[in-house]
Amino acid sequence: MSVSADKRKPVRIWVDGCFDLMHFGHFNALRQAKAMGDYLVVGVHSDSEIEHHKGPTVMKEDERYAAVAACKWVDEVVPNAPYLTSLEWMDKYNCDFCVHGDDITTMADGTDCYQVVKDAGRYRECKRTQDISTTELVGRMLLMTKDHHKRRGSITGASITSVNTAEVGTFSTGGSKTKPDTKVSHFLPTSRKIVQFSEGREPNAGDKVVYVDGTFDLFHTGHIEFLKRAKQMGDYLLVGIHDDQTVNAIKGVNYPLMNLHERVLSVLACRYVDEVVIGAPYSVSDQVLEKVYKVDVVVHGNTPSLDDTDGQDPYQLAKDRSIYVEIDNPQNSVTTESIIERIITHRKLFEERQRRKEQKALLEREAEKAEKAAAAAAAAAAAAAAQ
Repeated sequence: MSVSADKRKPVRIWVDGCFDLMHFGHFNALRQAKAMGDYLVVGVHSDSEIEHHKGPTVMKEDERYAAVAACKWVDEVVPNAPYLTSLEWMDKYNCDFCVHGDDITTMADGTDCYQVVKDAGRYRECKRTQDISTTELVGRMLLMTKDHHKRRGSITGASITSVNTAEVGTFSTGGSKTKPDTKVSHFLPTSRKIVQFSEGREPNAGDKVVYVDGTFDLFHTGHIEFLKRAKQMGDYLLVGIHDDQTVNAIKGVNYPLMNLHERVLSVLACRYVDEVVIGAPYSVSDQVLEKVYKVDVVVHGNTPSLDDTDGQDPYQLAKDRSIYVEIDNPQNSVTTESIIERIITHRKLFEERQRRKEQKALLEREAEKAEKAAAAAAAAAAAAAAQ
């Protein structure tokens, strides 16, 4: 007789990583890991650990801890997790097995970070999401053209016009010839992928529906904190995400850094978000307020917003209906522009990081090929011996 589901011991899963510039590839790995069990514990490496094994991080450790904690599939975050995954740490958090993507991750000395748990039979793999990585995103910023920051004004309180665009131009010299793995993203999700990320929950009768909109480029802790505060204004949070053409027209040449589908999946992974409007109009319209769900309040941060291309205030309709509310943005919060500024200010460090990552990736690919070849040879030998 089988043990009933409610008496079954919950399966606890361990996942660890850097989670720098948290993106939908990270979120997809966490989603897949959570599907293998009941309770997901995520260890996040410290800045010093990552510096030693990979190079400098873009996001600070506290920002990375917060980004992981905001993922709706994560149950517990463990700060300062060791880079080498150990049975001791897994046992400390009562985890049954460890999950990692189907790519090799190595220590500074080239050893497999997961060899110990593999040898113990407590390792599982999930499928790595193609065409996205932190290295890829840093590469997009390093390869920005001189025109990348041309714009009609400042989206946030801290204007990006302080950035020296001549310096930005030096990143693009050589372009994709020197960084062949960095490219404009053409990631296209299937409907299945969007369903996997979506909660599929509709507002209940009497729920107060809150609407916010934005670009949500390089989805970060500034966005997360804003969404958290917006959700507190009601019961159901609906997020409008502008399409690439709209963002480009409003913000300037070469924005956004992430395409619409990449941004949608990142927002859907946030625990405070109930539903998204894909390709929402820049100006809040009657269709948004009435046709999707009956919106009770439209929330925006207390930073200036750019006018629409027709010169109109994008929130005028919500203001006319007295359902527009501004909330305070947290002081010193991260913005998309401040992340770009970090890359620009420390460009030499990140260029060196990219070089080291490329060399390490090459070695890891060679090690993976050797491992597969050895496994094939062993299988062939076993087959021959059985004859």
